[in-house]
Amino acid sequence: MIYQGFAGVYDELMTHAPYDEWVQWIQQYMKPNAAIIDVGCGTGEISLRLAEKGHKVTGIDLSEEMLAFAQQKAQAKNQSIQFLHQDMREVTGFEQAFQAAVICCDSLNYLKNENDVKKTFKNMFQLLEAGGVLLFDVHTPYKMEEVFPGSTYADQDEEISYIWQSDKGDDMYSVIHDLSFFVKDGDMYQRYDETHEQRTFPFETYAAFLESAGFEQIEVTADFTNEAPGEFAERYFISAKKPKTIV
Repeated sequence: MIYQGFAGVYDELMTHAPYDEWVQWIQQYMKPNAAIIDVGCGTGEISLRLAEKGHKVTGIDLSEEMLAFAQQKAQAKNQSIQFLHQDMREVTGFEQAFQAAVICCDSLNYLKNENDVKKTFKNMFQLLEAGGVLLFDVHTPYKMEEVFPGSTYADQDEEISYIWQSDKGDDMYSVIHDLSFFVKDGDMYQRYDETHEQRTFPFETYAAFLESAGFEQIEVTADFTNEAPGEFAERYFISAKKPKTIV
């Protein structure tokens, strides 16, 4: 999706996001100096952390505004990261193969139909070298059906305030997030409104899509742990490998 106005305050709203925990999870699968593509990289927080670990990172995102912020951060930290305006469903123009593709912060949940998820998995398979790994996290069906609907989140400080309300979407395991945020501009506040739609699927569905794309060794844990998902798990962490030998 294209963020308009939202990118400018995204980092403030995500101040408490556990980016370091995402990177710690990714690092379990990485060899030193791995070539990684960060898909749906947003403002580059995970890309930067991976680059600081010594990895060779390429970031792609559908939002040019987000990418502009990511590039500014990389330049400020003297990190050589290539940020490209690409749609994960229609990735083109890459000649190199990556050791890993990561899709973090529930970015995959913005794909609202099965075909788009399947296309994305096929694209990731093509981007990876033999033996490469795809890592992504998504909201669980439990979170979409039981936690988000009817929930309201709010925060207020002197510079930025927001109200975030979530309701059920039209499709099974989908939600609609309506956000209003207020940004101080001199003595006034500018209001911005956003609507974000997300959808997820059961793990078994993701596993079937991954297998169809050619992946193997598909594994799932939950909620930044090494434990299998329980009944009330809210986030799947899924890994899948491209075979070392392609038949």
